[in-house]
Amino acid sequence: PDKRPAGYGYQPPQPSYSAPEPSYSAPKPSYSAPQPSYSAPQPSYQEPEKEEGMPFDFAYAVEDHYKGVDFGHNSNSDGKVVTGEYRVALPDGRTQIVTYTADHYNGYQAEVTYEGEAQYPEVEAYQAPAQSYKQPEPKYEAPEPVYQPAPTYQPAPKYQPAPAPTYQKPEPTYGPPTPS
Repeated sequence: PDKRPAGYGYQPPQPSYSAPEPSYSAPKPSYSAPQPSYSAPQPSYQEPEKEEGMPFDFAYAVEDHYKGVDFGHNSNSDGKVVTGEYRVALPDGRTQIVTYTADHYNGYQAEVTYEGEAQYPEVEAYQAPAQSYKQPEPKYEAPEPVYQPAPTYQPAPKYQPAPAPTYQKPEPTYGPPTPS
């Protein structure tokens, strides 16, 4: 039983409002796309700068007829193109001559020529020289003894003649078997 006074009743309140209609629109992005934090890869090889060279002029030569040595080299440059020549005496008797030019555009270009005729002299077969001395004859003689010591110690035997046996053969204690 409800002990409340009559006419008293609780009624939950009814909403007296309605949900408002949205009054805004979706926000527009206020930022721009991110900038990359790296740079595009650059090629690691760079063509080297071609500097104009310094003009030069040099030459050298070595000639020794006793040892058969004959070579030389000369070269000059105007700073752009190098020209030169070197020569070498070859073992077959010819001289090799290399004439060259070199620059940054055409690279190294050489022309090889030879002076003289190749010679291959006959070589005699090697023979061992004849023996010019006589081997000495061996002389062997038995050596004479120089030292002969006389014996100084001769021990005398200290043993006695073999001892006489002390063992005696025992007599048998049994007799021949008796026939049964």
